[in-house]
Amino acid sequence: MFSFLVSFVASALLTLLVIKEVRLHGPALDADFHGVQKVHAHTVARIGGLSIFLAVGLSACISVWRVPAMTTWMLSLIACSSCAFIGGIVEDYTGRVSAARRLILTMIAALLGYYLLDARIDRIDWVADAWPLPYIWLTLPLTVLSVAGIANAINIIDGFNGLASVVTICMLLSLGYVALQVNDMFVLVAALMVAGATAGFLIWNYPVGLIFLGDGGAYFIGFMLGELALLLVMRNPQVSTWYAALLLIYPAFETLFSVYRRMFIRGKSPAMPDGIHLHSLIFRRVVQWAVGRKDARALMRRNSLTSPYLWMFSLMAVIPATVFWRYTWVLMLFCCLFIISYVWLYVRIVRFKAPRWMIRHKRN
Repeated sequence: MFSFLVSFVASALLTLLVIKEVRLHGPALDADFHGVQKVHAHTVARIGGLSIFLAVGLSACISVWRVPAMTTWMLSLIACSSCAFIGGIVEDYTGRVSAARRLILTMIAALLGYYLLDARIDRIDWVADAWPLPYIWLTLPLTVLSVAGIANAINIIDGFNGLASVVTICMLLSLGYVALQVNDMFVLVAALMVAGATAGFLIWNYPVGLIFLGDGGAYFIGFMLGELALLLVMRNPQVSTWYAALLLIYPAFETLFSVYRRMFIRGKSPAMPDGIHLHSLIFRRVVQWAVGRKDARALMRRNSLTSPYLWMFSLMAVIPATVFWRYTWVLMLFCCLFIISYVWLYVRIVRFKAPRWMIRHKRN
């Protein structure tokens, strides 16, 4: 818990400093209010990831000072994550780093993790047995694509104030809990550090959106989430590989479903942004109230009311993953249930038949 508190305080103060000195970050201000995925109406700095990264770095230094045995692991993790962070933060400042280049940098970060941290997918658990993956030509690309995919997935769900932040905090706390159960102190400390730093940022991001996570923050916490989940599962055989699959299924399936929707339904490039993610549909078709006119205040309130729907939805995966982390068949069952629930809910909302319990009726 000490690591969480240090990261939280450092991140909260650093984020406040960035907000106060927003004039120094002119190139990193988000003033585009008309993009397909834009849901804000005031100029906001989009470099919240900078304070998160610095807070984690500070907390890592304190952690290795307190527990020198973690020095190599911690420094290697920070070094690997820096590659993913750099691509995102440069994009936040310049707007000139393409999604493909950011993905490549994140893949390089995963490749470094493969060799420096031995973070590799070397088995897949099944109900009665486990399939070993002994060949580097199989484990290397599978590991790199999986970790980079999760980092990109967190960036995709980062569409509303507090959405990606709360989802990743819940996932990181779950990682910390399971790591405590199997006595993996490195993963426990690292997960708490990132969770604390993200929580420190969150208090300024939700509900009013004084600062945005940005690509740097999304890729950084996404990479850390994927890497720590991989390390926890592979370092501790008693933890089912399906724990990581269920824990991360919301952002992962959101990404896969988006690729399918863009390529096979709309006939467009999977990299082409659109405004019909599940969170975008909930924003446009579920959250409703009377405000007199569509002004900035109404947009901000609608933004803040959208995220809790997805927080609750993601907990449908996070909670059973945390409870049943060692029972493969139960985790597989919940993975299937989550996918069915996602598709059912998406189709209902697309057809303007959202469940009644989701609707926020307009005030008179």
